[in-house]
Amino acid sequence: MSFVGQMDLPPGSPLVGKARSEFELLAGIAHEDAGLLIPPEKAPMVFARLAKRLRALGMVRRSDYCDLLLSADGKTERRLLISTLTTNVTSFLREPHHFSTVARDILPQLALRARAGGRVRFWSAGCSSGPEPYSLAMVLLEGIPDAPNLDIRILATDIDPEILRTARVGEYDEAQLKPLSQKQREKHFKPLPNRGCFEVSPTLRKLVSFRELNLLAAWPMRGQFDAIFCRNVVIYFAQDTQNTLWPRFQNACAPGGYVFLGHSERLDPRFAPELKSCGTTTYRREDPAFTGKE
Repeated sequence: MSFVGQMDLPPGSPLVGKARSEFELLAGIAHEDAGLLIPPEKAPMVFARLAKRLRALGMVRRSDYCDLLLSADGKTERRLLISTLTTNVTSFLREPHHFSTVARDILPQLALRARAGGRVRFWSAGCSSGPEPYSLAMVLLEGIPDAPNLDIRILATDIDPEILRTARVGEYDEAQLKPLSQKQREKHFKPLPNRGCFEVSPTLRKLVSFRELNLLAAWPMRGQFDAIFCRNVVIYFAQDTQNTLWPRFQNACAPGGYVFLGHSERLDPRFAPELKSCGTTTYRREDPAFTGKE
C-alpha cells in the first residue's frame, strides 16, 4: 500500500486557503476511517487521486466533493475515498525469507496437527490483489500436498473492495509471475492466451477466502491464527494507531504462532509483550506450554 499519482498541485507549492482546508478534511477522514497518516507534502498526490472520484461523480469542484463526504449520504463515498487514496503494491513471494520460515519452521508441526484432524489457519491482512495469500497457498501445497483435503485455510482481507475483486478473479500477467519458478507457474497457473494472462488454479483458490476488513474496525473472525502476515500495511498508520493494533494481533495469534511484518516495520514490545522477535521482521507468540508461564 502506498500513495502515488500524477500531480495537479505542483510539488513544493504552498498549501494555503481552500486547498489546505480540503486536504485537512481528506487526510482527517483517511486517518479516522482507516488509520492512514498522510502528511501535507502528499497533498498533490491526494488531489490527483481525487480527480478520479470527481470524474466518476460528474463533479468539477473539490469543495462539492468535500460537502458530499460530510453529508448524511457520504458514508459509501468515504469508503470509496479510502480505496482511491490507497494503491496496493505487492508481488509473489515478496520478502522470500518469510515463506522460507513458514516452510521450514511452521509447516512440519502444523501438518501433523492437520492430519490428526486439527484446525490450521493463516491470515493475510492487507492482502492487496492476492499475490501474498496465493504465494502462501503455494508454499502450503509444497509442504502439505494434501492440504486441500484437510482443515487448512488462508483468510485474506483488505479494506479495498475493488482490489479484492481483482484478487478473487486471480488473473496475473507474465511480468507479475516473474518471481515464481517455471515449475510453480506450470503447476499453479493456467495460461489464458486470449486474455494475455495466467489464471490461478482451482487448488490454490480452494485454500484462500477473501473478505473485506478494516483493521481499525471490529474483527469478526473466530479462533486464532497459526501465522499472520501483515506486511507493509501498518507503516502507513499513525503511531498511536499502530500501538492499538499490536495487542490485537497478539490476541489473534495462537500461542506458538507467528506474526510477519514488512521490511520497514517493527513491532513495539511494550504493546505486545508476548510476541518475541525470532527473525527478520518475524515474531512468535510465547507458548505457556513450553515457557512454563501460566
